[in-house]
Amino acid sequence: MTESAQTTESRTVPPARPYPFSVPDRLVVDPTYGELRENEPMTRVKLPYGEEAWLATRYEDVRTVLGDVRFGRAPAVQRDEPRLTPRQQYSGMLTLDPPDHTRLRRLVAKAFTARRVEALRPRTQEIANALVDNMVELGPPADLVEHVATPLPIQVICELLGVPYADRDRFHIWSEAIVSTTSLPVETVQEYLNNLWGYIGDLVAERRREPGIDDLLGALVRARDENQDRLSETELVELAGGLLAAGHETTVTQIPNFIYVLLHNPDQLARLQADLSLVPAAIEELLRYVPLGVGSSFARYAKEDVEVGGVLIRAGEPVLGSLSSANRDGTVFADPDRLDLDREQNPHLGFGHGVHHCVGAQLARMELQVAVATLVTRLPGLRLAVPEADLQWKRGMLVRGLLGMPVAW
Repeated sequence: MTESAQTTESRTVPPARPYPFSVPDRLVVDPTYGELRENEPMTRVKLPYGEEAWLATRYEDVRTVLGDVRFGRAPAVQRDEPRLTPRQQYSGMLTLDPPDHTRLRRLVAKAFTARRVEALRPRTQEIANALVDNMVELGPPADLVEHVATPLPIQVICELLGVPYADRDRFHIWSEAIVSTTSLPVETVQEYLNNLWGYIGDLVAERRREPGIDDLLGALVRARDENQDRLSETELVELAGGLLAAGHETTVTQIPNFIYVLLHNPDQLARLQADLSLVPAAIEELLRYVPLGVGSSFARYAKEDVEVGGVLIRAGEPVLGSLSSANRDGTVFADPDRLDLDREQNPHLGFGHGVHHCVGAQLARMELQVAVATLVTRLPGLRLAVPEADLQWKRGMLVRGLLGMPVAW
């Protein structure tokens, strides 16, 4: 018997742990991840819904699960995917593997290149300045979430995609269906998704009546109408709707998260205020440091037997990769639990990895850079206007973040 055959025959599967390990506490990473990285880097977990899964906690193992072609997302559609939600989570392109995923991603990727995103920076700065002006005029205390963090990414994605900003209150509410775990009843999730698809369908019809409009939605409609093999009508609507929702939801959440962390690290905030050249590195470090997700989601399924972290994953088994744990791996990041704006090597997984690496990563980076730089320079005395205990955090959602952030300056 060969050594690999012996490994296959003698594999021991540990009992599954309930997961997430604890109720999310603000932006604190559960210490269980550190214990697992040290002692049991590949562990069995049972999420509130769906089948059991393996959980990868070390950086290299998470990269393997997300980037190795021997793992895929497509089987999740037919399986009882491990998940935090009662119903299967809508995840758009994230349910596809190449070549279908490649076909759709190519249609939108050129709108999010570094060059195109940089061209949007001056306009994003104008929007940020106007929002801060308005907040200053209102006077403290003011809600940072309401007055800056929410409208900034929404207005940028509206202008890029070609969606009326005046409709923001409607589609921002509907977008919660994309990130809700239990914050919305199952029937409301479907209602909101239907509303979002119907709304995008109306805009698609508008583009067909006025085909000369130069925006991303118009480009997607032309791609559909000029070569229907590239994009079905359902794919067109869901792709555009997914971009609208995902194109603002996480950034809306991360802007106050980043400011919250900086306020709790005043030495790093002071350094940033004194030297704005640190902003790009600061955003990368905050992307590493802040655990955006409440837990790991969107399992990858092994297409064949694969060894990861010394454990044999059998073909067909789901594996979750913990981005939050990987980003605190001390074998990759020195002093990983410390916010360090001078960190030189920072290969974080804040935007994922592999073929499903966030298509809007460059846009999110730019928006976060503009928002944070504007807030820390325009409002040098920025501080919380309420006691820490009075802050309200999101519950029943895939992401961690503040419902509101009253600030003074």
